[in-house]
Amino acid sequence: MNAIATPNAEQAQQDIVEEFAFFGDWTERYQYLIDLGKQLPPLADELKTEDYRVHGCQSMVWLAPSVHGDKLHFQAASDSAIVSGLIALVLRVYSDRPAREIVATEPRFIEAIGLAKHLSPTRSNGLAAMLAKLKAYAAATLNT
Repeated sequence: MNAIATPNAEQAQQDIVEEFAFFGDWTERYQYLIDLGKQLPPLADELKTEDYRVHGCQSMVWLAPSVHGDKLHFQAASDSAIVSGLIALVLRVYSDRPAREIVATEPRFIEAIGLAKHLSPTRSNGLAAMLAKLKAYAAATLNT
């Protein structure tokens, strides 16, 4: 048994909710989002292609899946600091999970931390597009 257990998607969402509860206002939360985005590993230029581009985002966003055993791993990047932070949250919940768990997991953390009320309509649309693309990748692996 591993000494360090990776939390499941629900636990990852709960961890995010608890982290955001530490911040008193949205200025601090946005700064935390930006800081999370800065910690994303860089995305290789060969993955920044039209195939991996997430449409529906005002900023440029790429989401590249890969399959490792029964789990899907996602790499992603954006040219926007706040969107990069959103990507970091999404990857914590959905990356390195079995496809079935990805498809079944609703992104409760978005509402729970108040993101739904504090994102511009274009960022909300972009986040929804990113989640839809991620779930579509997972669903496709279930059908192969």
